[in-house]
Amino acid sequence: GLFVWHLRNTGIRQVPCQFVHLCRVANDRLVTFQYFNFLKRMYVTQYNKDLSQRAKPKSDSVASPFRELQQLDQEKKVIHKIRPISPVHQPLSETLSRNELREVKSAAETEGSVAPVRAESKEDRQWKEMKLRLDDLPGILARLSKIKLTALVVSTASAGFAMAPVPFDLTCFLLASLGTGLASCAANSINQFFEVPFDSNMNRTKNRPLVRGQISPLLAVCFAASCGVPGIALLTLGVNPLTGALGAFNIFLYTCCYTPMKRMSIANTWVGAVVGAIPPVMGWTAATGTLDAGALLLGGILYSWQFPHFNALSWGLREDYSRGGYCMMSVTHPGLCRRVALRHCLALIGLSTLAPVLDMTTWTFPVISLPINLYISYLAFRFYRDADRSSSRKLFFCSLWHLPMLLLVMFTCKKSLLDKEDKGDLLGGDHGRAMEIRLP
Repeated sequence: GLFVWHLRNTGIRQVPCQFVHLCRVANDRLVTFQYFNFLKRMYVTQYNKDLSQRAKPKSDSVASPFRELQQLDQEKKVIHKIRPISPVHQPLSETLSRNELREVKSAAETEGSVAPVRAESKEDRQWKEMKLRLDDLPGILARLSKIKLTALVVSTASAGFAMAPVPFDLTCFLLASLGTGLASCAANSINQFFEVPFDSNMNRTKNRPLVRGQISPLLAVCFAASCGVPGIALLTLGVNPLTGALGAFNIFLYTCCYTPMKRMSIANTWVGAVVGAIPPVMGWTAATGTLDAGALLLGGILYSWQFPHFNALSWGLREDYSRGGYCMMSVTHPGLCRRVALRHCLALIGLSTLAPVLDMTTWTFPVISLPINLYISYLAFRFYRDADRSSSRKLFFCSLWHLPMLLLVMFTCKKSLLDKEDKGDLLGGDHGRAMEIRLP
């Protein structure tokens, strides 16, 4: 009984220790989950040979190390047999461009290749300095001075000279035409000088000489000065001071008022119309030396004609003007643009009627000019109603032949000097008779 009691006491006390010991043995000797997983992988790789990865045994070198050294020497010799680039004995000039250097490097890298790739020329995609040749200089200066616009200015000035009620003086006419043309060239050159960053954003003006870099800004300013100073001096000294003052004022108005206002307000169109109305007034003052009602009428006709002409032109260039940052009626006030064009087309009819009233033409001029004035008014009405590119284009092309036709009809219907002298003699004779009757 004592022995059984002793076993019970010692067994109960050692149960915790024996349980911990059994757990440790189970961790070391018993089969765990990781062991089963490992056996599974071994089974799969054993029966599926494709899944097992084996290292490829290194092939034993048959040749001796001396032969390996000889092969390396031969490889080195083959490498050295590549033809090197022939050294440039001549010193590189300072004018060698970066594109040529890049082409030389690319040729050196691809010389030993078996299939050479055709290289594209990069000159078109790179900035390069444009050289000015003397053969291209007249054309560049013609585009800088806007030779077509200058020709229109000279023609309107000639029309004003021809409509003056004085005998025709060829020398004065040539001096006035030359001075007016030089003043126009100067104004247009300065205008392009100021608008280079804005012209580069417009498709219509991106090919101008200053934008493309065909001419330097300094040369453009020198050309404008060489045209403006002799032109104003010729008008002032060779013609009369009034015509020279009008020419200088027109250059100032075009370059210092109209040009900056194009990016500020739509009032630039009215200022530009004044600029275009001054040349016929200069022709009149060059012939007569005075500024009277006939000169103002010619200026009024040119002033009204410019609105359908320019508004129709600007309607098709709205995207360009908005991209260039110009504030034009066609962009900001499209309805006003069409209304103003129609109003001034109708105003041409009234201005043509004033010519015989001011004793400039006969009464046949309003009758003959009425069909062409009605036709341009009809196109202006269609432009006002439709507001599309087709109607604006028709109005613009009509304005190109309308002005020369109107001035030609006006010159044809001009009153002759003999009629005016006879009328003056009649008035003088009546006045003399009245004096004789009054005298006793």
